[in-house]
Amino acid sequence: MSQIIFTFVLIFTISFFSYNVYRLIKKLKIGKPEFRFDSYEKRMANVITIAFGQTKLIRDKIAGVMHIVIFWGFNILFLAVVESIGEGVFPNFSFKFLGGFYPVLISLQEIFAVGVVFSVCVALFRRFIIVPKRLQVHKKEKLEAVFILLIIFFIMISMLFQNASRSNSEIEYAKIVSSNFTFLFQENLEFWFSIFWWIHILFVFGFLNYLPYSKHLHIFSSFFNVYFAKINSRGSLKPLNLEDETAIKFGVSDVEDLTWKQLLDGYTCTECGRCDSVCPANTTGKLLSPKKIITNIRDRLNTKSNGDSTFLLNNYITEEEIWACTTCMACVQECPVQIEHIDAIVDMRRYLVLNESKMPKEATNTFQNLEKNFNPWNFPNDERDKWKDGLNIKTFQENPNAEILFFVGCAGSFDARYKSVTISFAKIMQEANIDFAILGKEEKCNGDVARRLGNEYLAQTSIKKSIETFKKYNVKKIVTTCPHCFNVFKNEYPQFGGNYEVIHHTEFIFKLIESGKIKLSKSLKETVTYHDSCYIGRYNDNYESPRKSLNAIDGINLVEMQRSKDKGFCCGAGGGRMFLEETVGKRINIERVEEALSLSPTTIATACPFCMTMINDGLKSKEVTDKVKVQDISELVSNSLN
Repeated sequence: MSQIIFTFVLIFTISFFSYNVYRLIKKLKIGKPEFRFDSYEKRMANVITIAFGQTKLIRDKIAGVMHIVIFWGFNILFLAVVESIGEGVFPNFSFKFLGGFYPVLISLQEIFAVGVVFSVCVALFRRFIIVPKRLQVHKKEKLEAVFILLIIFFIMISMLFQNASRSNSEIEYAKIVSSNFTFLFQENLEFWFSIFWWIHILFVFGFLNYLPYSKHLHIFSSFFNVYFAKINSRGSLKPLNLEDETAIKFGVSDVEDLTWKQLLDGYTCTECGRCDSVCPANTTGKLLSPKKIITNIRDRLNTKSNGDSTFLLNNYITEEEIWACTTCMACVQECPVQIEHIDAIVDMRRYLVLNESKMPKEATNTFQNLEKNFNPWNFPNDERDKWKDGLNIKTFQENPNAEILFFVGCAGSFDARYKSVTISFAKIMQEANIDFAILGKEEKCNGDVARRLGNEYLAQTSIKKSIETFKKYNVKKIVTTCPHCFNVFKNEYPQFGGNYEVIHHTEFIFKLIESGKIKLSKSLKETVTYHDSCYIGRYNDNYESPRKSLNAIDGINLVEMQRSKDKGFCCGAGGGRMFLEETVGKRINIERVEEALSLSPTTIATACPFCMTMINDGLKSKEVTDKVKVQDISELVSNSLN
């Protein structure tokens, strides 16, 4: 009779779970198509290292270890569940046929069960006693988390008691935990085994079918989300087809405008809050919550399927949230399941700009400047190469066969402070006898600012004009001092047929030092802390070359901020925020400068014009410009030359 009942329960469980999987896939089909089926080997490598290896989670030592124990505990205990299911269908089913591995498996299962129970207790302690900011959530979210943790707890306990009441003297020695409780059930082992077996099975089946209705759906969906995550140029934005005459709108206003992968992100969010904890906007009191952006996509998708007539933008996500993002990539870097927050945020900016003409007034001025004079500050473009007067630097018109294009950029051409960086780097190249030229008056903005601010039309116009100019001079190799220029040339120009070897000046300088083409002979007695640019760091994984260049300078004492390298904190200027006012909460650059000043440096080193401006402004606000200066890597290296 029990076999019949169990078989019915098993069929119902599988059927209901299959229905829920079908229901979720049907919802994902609302999204736009996107090809993510290339590079099988790289994608599987990500699944192995990130999904199975849990490499992202271990970045948070306490929570990471706790989660790894629970994750691998479930993997090891999966065979125990299979064995229990087998026993329900076939009374004498067992994995004894595994021979000598069977008792090892039993011991491993019990060890991990205890580890999972302990980890659950730690998780509950963190939820109620010592609560990190990212876990300070609404009561409903907390109750759901507690409910899931308790289910996991009882699955483990019931398995241990099931083993304790199992009559199997052959492997008694392997039950290194449960054997300590066998004495409790000596009088009626079969009865107690049946009780705990049913408790264990019902908790497992209940957990399985509760998952599709909870945030813990990520237990399944995370493997797929990691597999389908971007594998190359993770910071590059997908271009809009602006020539599509059938398009009724551009960008994203509701969930059907997102791709199926972006919708899958919503169902994969673990609500762990790691993205919020590293977000510069969220940290400094802005309304933006990367976690909320993703969970609101999921919530809106659910209401959309129920026929609700609201919209993702305005009803679920406000414009204030969208414009607060600095596109620093910290949220994406920290996410343990490879969610791509920034793509969705920029897509919503695109809708606001291209369809509604809704944007901060400063963005309007920036776009007008870019359209009129090809730079965001409205300087006359014929003044773009004035910085080179007296330096014997040639343009491509004068030296059309130059090996390298030095793309100076808007800041390097017009910003009074950053012109010295341009000059310093040019002198370094001259010292190394590098064959380079600039575009001069033919140079135009690379398109990054317009693109991150959502004006894809203006961005693509700028990109195509630059590609035409590069083609005119047969440019093959580009070096630039601006990380934003570097990133867009390297990762986004190929989308439009512009393929070049692109090098950021920090990497270029280090190669010159390493090859001996420049000699650093002057000692600089400076205590230096280096601020990582998001666009050469998290976007392009360049952390070491700036530090190696600094360490090559005699006399420099390099000290690291607590948030450095891939955990570095944004200056606040990315995503076009350089040209927007910051009126809510604490200024992001102040937060960063305070962290730097805590190390008592004499110099804060940067490698980006926007970072330099923001750090300088922060030092002025703290009234310490007489004690601490901001210098680019190229300036420090130039000062150390013969």
